[in-house]
Amino acid sequence: MSYVLGFDASTQSFSATLVDSSSLVVIGEITVNFGADLPQYNAPSGFIPDDSQGGTGEVHANPLMWLDALDLLMSRIVAEQWPLAEVVAICGSGQQHGSVYLNSQFEQVLGVLSPELSLAEQIKNTLSRATSPIWMDNSTRIECDEIAAAVGGDDRVCAISGSIAIERFTGPQIRKFAKMQPAAYASTQYIHLVSSFFASIFAGKSAAIDTGDGAGMNLMNLATQDWDAELVAATAEGLGAKLPVVAKPHTPIGSIANYFVSKYGFNSEAKVYAWSGDNPCSLVGMGASTAGKMIISLGTSYTLFAAMDKPLTAPNGFGHVFGNPMGGYMSLICFKNGSLAREEVRKSKQTEQEEQLDWAKFGTDYLAQTPVGNDGKLMLPFYEPEITPLMALDNPATNDWSLEDESAAVQIRACLEGQFLNMRVHSEWLGDKPSQILLTGGGSKSDEICQIAADIFGAQVVRMQIAGSASLGAAIMAGVASKQASLEQFELALCQLDHEASISPDEAAHQKYNQLMPAFNQLITNNS
Repeated sequence: MSYVLGFDASTQSFSATLVDSSSLVVIGEITVNFGADLPQYNAPSGFIPDDSQGGTGEVHANPLMWLDALDLLMSRIVAEQWPLAEVVAICGSGQQHGSVYLNSQFEQVLGVLSPELSLAEQIKNTLSRATSPIWMDNSTRIECDEIAAAVGGDDRVCAISGSIAIERFTGPQIRKFAKMQPAAYASTQYIHLVSSFFASIFAGKSAAIDTGDGAGMNLMNLATQDWDAELVAATAEGLGAKLPVVAKPHTPIGSIANYFVSKYGFNSEAKVYAWSGDNPCSLVGMGASTAGKMIISLGTSYTLFAAMDKPLTAPNGFGHVFGNPMGGYMSLICFKNGSLAREEVRKSKQTEQEEQLDWAKFGTDYLAQTPVGNDGKLMLPFYEPEITPLMALDNPATNDWSLEDESAAVQIRACLEGQFLNMRVHSEWLGDKPSQILLTGGGSKSDEICQIAADIFGAQVVRMQIAGSASLGAAIMAGVASKQASLEQFELALCQLDHEASISPDEAAHQKYNQLMPAFNQLITNNS
């Protein structure tokens, strides 16, 4: 028997998925929730609440909390008697764009970690910056503009790195740190992403940053898949010496550190492979790492991502290109107003009797009352500033109809159609229309929502309810890298789609939405 183990250090939790690489079966998944399980860090959603940071747009997390979560997660894994002595390969995923800053003692401490002490106790004195900026941070607009100006504009940054200079990306975050805390920056010898930080912890030495996650930094050259000298120089003085090397996805880092062997019973021969970002790992975990499929995740924010054979870049800067862990590239587009926008519509129109209705049923009851296309009533359902497109609305915009004067049914349809029309408009730069859309997240439980997605894109929609897709993807990456089985074998066994529950587009509805596209584009233009 042999096993592969995938981890996911996400925004709100730290999870692990164990796969039997002989039978290609998931043995189990275990999670530690930062807010519920580590309340002493006062981070109920996994990050330091904004009100404690002065409303500056900074959103940071405590890396010591992440380390304590890993130790707690490992203790739960041991309690569940997972066969750690038979794990042959380990890989992982980290929330993209989060960064960890460490001094010259980091690698030395990693080499002598004691099983008698916690990880947090031993790593804390190697931190040159007490907290880690994460993907929600939007405090670096000035630094983004400075980097873009230094290299010839956002178009140039995008052409090199796959994205325009973005506030949450690591390069602008590093520049701000170097400007605001020069002494701490000078004492920093290693700047890791969340993914490479934990790969380092498991391997007992400073690990490489993989191309999938490295592409989300505004520092990596997509064409060479290495740090770009021009972007690095534009970001901060001496930065090149502080960055780990770039490596291809799931490159072997080394054998697992003795800390995990002595404390938790791992086999000392277990191999650690380079970790990647949560989005690239989810692409693998959902079985969509080859071109032709599009994934839409209906979470708090909505994300749309797909594998790409060539590194196309978004001409308007509203999309990103990362490395695909299984080779090639992947696109990602984030829409900030996701499920919370749907919730705002529900709350604004529900009655006291409907207060307990879940959103899916609320939508089912009301969508039947309105026609496809909503009689031309269109909405930009942005209840807070949107990033795709960049728009500073704090209330929805409509094409000359009043939200207050219309029924709940009209608002619900306008919200849903607006969300998917916006996705379609801002994903057309990807080129060919997808043959299949894999829909996941809470909203995908609704047949009606799935039908709207199918009709607007003119593509078959297949629902996916894969729990822990990032940690599962990491486990698959570990299995492929260690040659336990092929990618195709892992996907066939672990990423099965429910084709019986698939939803096909209605051609008449699709044509109706095609006719509405010019008016929807005009609505965007009028509010830009």
